[in-house]
Amino acid sequence: MKIRPAELSDLDAITEIYNEAILTTTATFDLEPKTREERLEWFESHDARFPILVAECEGRVVGWACLSRWRPRRAYDETAETSFYVKEDQRGKGIGRQLKQAIIEEARRLKFHTLIAGVAEGSQASLHLNQSFGFEVVGTFKEVGNKFGRMLDVTYLQKFLD
Repeated sequence: MKIRPAELSDLDAITEIYNEAILTTTATFDLEPKTREERLEWFESHDARFPILVAECEGRVVGWACLSRWRPRRAYDETAETSFYVKEDQRGKGIGRQLKQAIIEEARRLKFHTLIAGVAEGSQASLHLNQSFGFEVVGTFKEVGNKFGRMLDVTYLQKFLD
């Protein structure tokens, strides 16, 4: 497996993986699949400061991770939110772990001070993975998202890089 910066040619695979997560998991609170055009806007909002990485296996994108702006105000410029998604049939193979490690290394290289991860209720594997990388729970927002007919909590974790 190879982890590398995402290219525009990866957008369809990234979109497919994200849409799969929308329909089958609580990893995102989006409720309806996204079009390529919608994901293109998201893709273009990422840049050298907020990169997207992909995991490629046998020439096929099987997962992706990114750093995203935590909040739009400039005082938050040294904080980023981390996200990662793995194709359903590739989960449990360590791809998420490798993507998380790679995006943390990118954040260090980019001199971020703080990383944030939000984990929805029902995503125990994601919670455990974040904690295994030293992310600490800082709080839980109760019943903030309605997905699959249930009000769900979101736990926020934080990691200092300095």
